[in-house]
Amino acid sequence: MVFTGKASPLSQQGIETVLGRLGVDAPALWAVLTVETSGCGFLPDRRPKILFERHWFSRLTHGRFDAQAPDISSRSAGGYGNGGASQYERLTRAMMLDREAALKSTSWGLGQVMGFNAGKVGAASVDALVSASKASEDAQLDAMAGFIEQGDLARHLRNADWVQFAFSYNGQDFQKNRYDAKLALAHKRYQLGPLPDLAVRTVQLALMLLGYGGARFVDGWYGEATQKALVRYQQRAGLPASGVPDDATMARLSANLGW
Repeated sequence: MVFTGKASPLSQQGIETVLGRLGVDAPALWAVLTVETSGCGFLPDRRPKILFERHWFSRLTHGRFDAQAPDISSRSAGGYGNGGASQYERLTRAMMLDREAALKSTSWGLGQVMGFNAGKVGAASVDALVSASKASEDAQLDAMAGFIEQGDLARHLRNADWVQFAFSYNGQDFQKNRYDAKLALAHKRYQLGPLPDLAVRTVQLALMLLGYGGARFVDGWYGEATQKALVRYQQRAGLPASGVPDDATMARLSANLGW
């Protein structure tokens, strides 16, 4: 199965649609995005960010593979291994045992929506959820909004009740990873300061997908690292090396990526 797609960036329309749909403010939404995936839904290799959950694979396959492959099928949570591309190695191994259960045991994209929740977030199947996750961050955000909506979790965001939100969104073990504290800190940061700039994120995502930045490159802040990466791209593309994402640069980036 091919896990790369168009990988389009988060848009202003996508953000505004979800804010209106959930009735929450932007700082609350960005807090969730920041904590779940560090604010970016794709890996540098253009695949959606994922996390394979071995305990869900075991549960969905009734423990059939626990003895055979305990690192990817176990009644106990944990054993995640390294993040990033390594998660696809785990997923691929699980798919060889039970394809559908493996996809359902994986969380996808910006909001890390579990595959088994595909129906709850409006997807026709787990394959449809995966396809949408490959296509764009807007689609990933839509899935996250669907999960928040079906569980009536938006009220916790409106009330800044991070304990209840973390419990409902991340499960009963949320305190092990201090999800509530991380959400509260991110929310306060976005209330006091500027939000990530979507135009900057678009430049950063494009540069990352073209090999000019690592997995944590996309943050919505135009700093020295972004400027240097953009200059390198402009030089190699034969454009004026201004370090400014002008119209010509953005057009070339979009053309390179098929956006």
